[in-house]
Amino acid sequence: MPARVLIVDDHPLTREALAALLRSHDFDLAGVAADGEEAVVAARTTQPDVVLLDLAMPGVDGLAALPRLREAAPACEVVVLTASGTEENLLAAIRGGAAGYLLKTESPERIATFLDGVVHGEAALSGPVARRLLDEVRAGRRGSGVPDRIAAVLSAREVEVLLLLDEHHGTDEIAQRLFISEHTVRSHVKSLLRKLGVSSRREALEQLAIARG
Repeated sequence: MPARVLIVDDHPLTREALAALLRSHDFDLAGVAADGEEAVVAARTTQPDVVLLDLAMPGVDGLAALPRLREAAPACEVVVLTASGTEENLLAAIRGGAAGYLLKTESPERIATFLDGVVHGEAALSGPVARRLLDEVRAGRRGSGVPDRIAAVLSAREVEVLLLLDEHHGTDEIAQRLFISEHTVRSHVKSLLRKLGVSSRREALEQLAIARG
């Protein structure tokens, strides 16, 4: 039997394009929804094999809906299809039970291939997303020296930047070690300072030292 797919996206043209894509690749359209709340109701009613889920939607967004979708239709797999490839959204989606994370820049053929793979038990990750996930895993290994109460509020990459700051590396050195731009390093520093509630790198390192006891 063809796999049944529920499309969740707030843009009518995107829903129509995805529905046409499914029909042309021998999937069945289980239904469509324009936001997370509609998606949960539709999933409970139709029990699809796969939910193709956008993240940025009005009302209940994709990340908020994801665990509810898994509860409403326990046998279905959820594949995120979004324009956002940020680390925070990627990790939140995976932790929420997503079987895939695809960017809307993927070609229709690739999306269909990924969906078929998910139906057969495979994961689905766009190339740039897979690289970010790999970077997060690598950064997480390095972050084992950060106390839990600090690591809990930072992304794995921010943990790695914080540890390199603690080793007295400057922005340029951190960029070279992590193979990222200096601009990206400064963005990570700004983000970790905000999350820790401090205004300077020195204060962030003081918090790290206090947390370590």
